[in-house]
Amino acid sequence: MTTPIVAIVGRPNVGKSTLFNRLAGKPLAIVDDTPGTTRDRLFSETIWNGVRFQIIDTGGIDPSEGGKDPLSVGSADYISQIRAQALLAVEEADAVVFVTDAASGITPADQEVADLLRRYQKNLEGVHYPPIHLAVNKADNETLRAAAMEFYALGLGTPFPISAVHGTGTGDLLDSLVSSFIVNEEQEEDQSVKIAIVGKPNVGKSSLLNKLAGEERAIVSPIAGTTRDAIDSPITYEGAPITLIDTAGIRRKGKIDRGVEKYSVIRSMRAIERCDVALLLVDATQDISAQDTHIAGYILEQWKSTVVIVNKWDLVEKDTFTMEEYTRQIRQALNFVDYVPVLFISALTGQRVNKVLPLALQVQEERMARVGTGALNRILMKSQDLHSPSSKTGRQLRIYYGTQVRSDPPTFMLYVNDPQLMHFTYQRFLENQLRAVYPFSGTPIRFVLKKRS
Repeated sequence: MTTPIVAIVGRPNVGKSTLFNRLAGKPLAIVDDTPGTTRDRLFSETIWNGVRFQIIDTGGIDPSEGGKDPLSVGSADYISQIRAQALLAVEEADAVVFVTDAASGITPADQEVADLLRRYQKNLEGVHYPPIHLAVNKADNETLRAAAMEFYALGLGTPFPISAVHGTGTGDLLDSLVSSFIVNEEQEEDQSVKIAIVGKPNVGKSSLLNKLAGEERAIVSPIAGTTRDAIDSPITYEGAPITLIDTAGIRRKGKIDRGVEKYSVIRSMRAIERCDVALLLVDATQDISAQDTHIAGYILEQWKSTVVIVNKWDLVEKDTFTMEEYTRQIRQALNFVDYVPVLFISALTGQRVNKVLPLALQVQEERMARVGTGALNRILMKSQDLHSPSSKTGRQLRIYYGTQVRSDPPTFMLYVNDPQLMHFTYQRFLENQLRAVYPFSGTPIRFVLKKRS
């Protein structure tokens, strides 16, 4: 399950930032009585009932949009931008918390925001998405909690009377949020192999998508940043259902513009989270950059399988050793994922593009492979005979036995005398010994250590 995103929206000065701080568990957002204090979006991660999710605090949606009497008096010059960013958050969100004010009752501005939110919902088989959770804030006493029931008139379901300042009622709101994540995950589940095409801006991701799909499904332009959404393209390859995900180029943090581009990068990161195999595109006309390394690192953090695709190979002047030298540079820069296959292509001319999907599906098969317990323990015993673990404070690591507890990615439980005695270098040695017999091409291997007396 990918990390769900919750957007907190509403008209100005209803307590969105106070609720954001309450859910985040720390004062990240500036809270002030002046409407329009929050102009940009703030992000934080929180957890409820074991479910981790991201929350986004947005500026107030001001229905006046720069009219004569804007509600956001503190940000009158930025109303249209604030509104645009709040609606971008709604488009990206898995759930929306619409915050209103119990003391004010339903205002014309609340009604307009409610109508606006309905228009931004995507209709999936009759189900409105993302779900909207109506929070009636500032319900600080019994009278105001009872008055919150009038918000049924907005037509957005059950109102949750809460007090963001005191935390009253937020538990019921969070229970409802988490329940909607689980329902949506079940609705969205499919059996296709998900292949994300990721990389820096302007390395040819959309061109490759179009070649693989056999038609123009994404706009191709030499202008970096043309693709802003993570575009899903279902195809069938030799009977196998595949979902190709084209993503926006991921720049370095300091170079990401506020607004649309920031959301594009979030979508790209989420595409990595939900894919099975990531095709990391690099530009053959440039050296491997720190940003290529950063993206590869994020793929590894999510335990996803990887294929490095070197695009624009047709533009490189070559001799007998050019491919070998470029591969060496890639291996050196990405030495922490030295198990990934490298393929040289040209999305423009179609050179070797026909090998991309077979290689990605082969890597996916490796991702799902299993090693028998007997075979695994023979490798572990041979590894320890070949190279004993170094002792630490007079004690030596002992590996009693191991077993594969899951695939996707391959995960091995090793029963040892003391997990703290396992040094990173020895764990890497064990991984190399295992890969010598079972390559798990393109796929990370995870070891979990468990103490056994």
